[in-house]
Amino acid sequence: MQRTLLPLTISSLATFAFLIVGCDKPAPTAETTPTPTAEPAVTAEPAVTSEPAATAEPAVATPPVTMSEPSTEAPPSGATIELKDPVAVVNGEKITKDELDKALNEAAQASGIKPEELTADQKMEGYRQILDDLITDKLITKAAAEVTASDEEVDAEIVKLRGQFPTEEEFVAQLTAVGQTPEKMATAMKKLIQQRKWVESQVGDAADVTDADIAKFYEENKQEFEQPEQVKASHILFLTKPDDSEEASDAQLAKAKEAAAKAKKGDDFAALAKELSEEPGASESGGDLGFFSKDRMVPEFSEAAFQLKAGDISEPVRTQFGWHVIKVEEKKEAGTSSLEEVKPQLSAYLKQDKQRKAVTDLIAKLRADAKIESTLPAPAPASAIPGMMPPAANE
Repeated sequence: MQRTLLPLTISSLATFAFLIVGCDKPAPTAETTPTPTAEPAVTAEPAVTSEPAATAEPAVATPPVTMSEPSTEAPPSGATIELKDPVAVVNGEKITKDELDKALNEAAQASGIKPEELTADQKMEGYRQILDDLITDKLITKAAAEVTASDEEVDAEIVKLRGQFPTEEEFVAQLTAVGQTPEKMATAMKKLIQQRKWVESQVGDAADVTDADIAKFYEENKQEFEQPEQVKASHILFLTKPDDSEEASDAQLAKAKEAAAKAKKGDDFAALAKELSEEPGASESGGDLGFFSKDRMVPEFSEAAFQLKAGDISEPVRTQFGWHVIKVEEKKEAGTSSLEEVKPQLSAYLKQDKQRKAVTDLIAKLRADAKIESTLPAPAPASAIPGMMPPAANE
């Protein structure tokens, strides 16, 4: 997976939520089934969830500004917008037009968007979002000015960040891609640590989650923890094409029968799959499909798999993908996950949710107590700019 660095010159609500929650505490997600390329899956969406739907936790690697891709219908040649300078004054401290332009270019670059390809409407919306972040950054930076961040703490954070990249060269390349140098990153990281410590000191125990909180949430959302019947299965696939001749299909069927016979005699199924299966990735996965519900697979495959008992191996089964030999490893009856089973995920989810709300309230209070003057034009109605997301602070 390609890693992307946050533009370290811009702070946002998403950044602060990450700083408190930390990299090692992701929001709970449903257990999903591995999906090899040739798996007979009907849909890529998981049919089973083990936690209620909720607002996703801000992603660490996503830039804090959301912009739509430039329209392909009328490619702009580069929008020019005349802005007043300064673009804002926060408690007497100016934010200049040059600062705003630089921050917009860095955010667009980190998003893989060329600033010169933005329309005037897109660019102005980007300006508003970026300015909102810069205002928040100034407020929190000032509030956190007396907080200490040692060189050791800065170095430790940089080591953790560097560890997300396979090589030092790729790390440096990504720094360059977002307009950073090691020296600039160290300075920005020190500021982020100061901000994080200050925010944590203000949030305090507001994000604490009790057993009563977890139990209440579980009871109020119990339907979200219902699980349909599931099986855990592996398969060996011999591919066919719709226009294959009868002879070609029969040849694949013969291979499938031979594989099924070997598996039923006791040959290791995963080893057979790695050797014989024509499914891309089978040489690594051994044909393992994990747990899946009946609606995750094409009907022919599901009917065969769900009729088998744990440990059973099927005769060849024909689907649109070809001939499959299926082995069922385990079966789960339909039911509802117990509170104890989902408690760790719920605890993490609720804590993150409370942290996010506490940070939102904290920033709202900072802004309410500050004197903020902006010279950007008032935003147009949301419907007038299709595809653009509203500024994060107005969500």
